[in-house]
Amino acid sequence: MLQLRPNCECCNRDLPAASPDARMCSFECTFCSDCASTRLAGMCPNCGGELVARPRRPADKLARHPASTERVFKSSGCPPAP
Repeated sequence: MLQLRPNCECCNRDLPAASPDARMCSFECTFCSDCASTRLAGMCPNCGGELVARPRRPADKLARHPASTERVFKSSGCPPAP
């Protein structure tokens, strides 16, 4: 089951489970759409994988299987896109 992390690793922007602005890689690293497109050029800085739109869990399933509360944030920020 996807972890649905609550924030962008680059800028720490909140990304609620239903947010259409969340992007993630296959390792569930999570970024906002702004950082993913402007700073990261659609590539995860952690693994080099593609960043894609994070699926949204239906509300009734979210109640039984809540999103993660674990925040992952790089206080130094993310590197600019190459």
